[in-house]
Amino acid sequence: MSKLPPLAAVRAFEAAARLQNFSRAGEELGMTQAAISYQIRQLEQRLGRALFVREKGRVRLSETGQRLLPTISGAFAAMGDAFAAISSDDAEVLTISAAITLGGTWLSARIGRFQLRYPDLAVRLLMSNDLVDFDATSVDVALRTGNGHWPGLRTDFLFRSHVTPICSPVLLDANHIATPADLLRAERLAPNDPWWAGWFAAAGIGTPPPPRQGIELDSQLQESIAVQGGFGIALMTPLYWRTELETGRLVRPFETIYEPGTGNFLVHRDNRVGVRKIERFREWLREELAMDRQMIPEPLWEPLP
Repeated sequence: MSKLPPLAAVRAFEAAARLQNFSRAGEELGMTQAAISYQIRQLEQRLGRALFVREKGRVRLSETGQRLLPTISGAFAAMGDAFAAISSDDAEVLTISAAITLGGTWLSARIGRFQLRYPDLAVRLLMSNDLVDFDATSVDVALRTGNGHWPGLRTDFLFRSHVTPICSPVLLDANHIATPADLLRAERLAPNDPWWAGWFAAAGIGTPPPPRQGIELDSQLQESIAVQGGFGIALMTPLYWRTELETGRLVRPFETIYEPGTGNFLVHRDNRVGVRKIERFREWLREELAMDRQMIPEPLWEPLP
């Protein structure tokens, strides 16, 4: 067959097959049931095969129809995404989803520079620890933590997840913290978090810390408030707290860093490669991270295996 079937017939088939009902397909497409039936019969005659099995006033997909439906539906979805991308680009609004800690610290402190560089782009920053559903939202890009394998998404590795103990200078002096073992008796936030056991092991203390009661908060943003108030020491990401560490409001007693085996990625739909606002954000993000490269060891900038 040298030419594609008429788009109207294919559209009628996709709607009827998806809804399993000619009348509902007609309502969705603004056509009569008879028109839907006519378009489908035209398509069946062109193919030389039945797409539906008609029985007792009802229809169900034939084997050929079942084979065609996923591909046809995917093609219409791709076309819809293409037109939506153009519409979204015209609006010139970049919607970013980020985890609460990364979005509320590192990114929020810098996103103004992106706005100044591209004043024609409006920026909307959403912060949540839930994975964004690109199919159900208007989000353009997300900063996501994980292993980097998300079907249907383009992933750009940024840096490996990492934490180290961080506290206030007052708490450091009051608890006479000089060695990693001293943290076993200090007030630790989320003391039963398995990352503490990982950090102690990385620091050369093989015996896991015993379970204890303590404060557990939802994000490093909350932990930073408690830490700066002198209420404990927390496992935090130094990259996010550069200003506080440089000004001395927070201190990191030890160089040991624990890497939990996950990474941070910039992700978006793989069919939106080349969209201007996304590409500009990707370029800007890498420039900003390059300025913070000295904050963490070089191996943490290497992609996950």
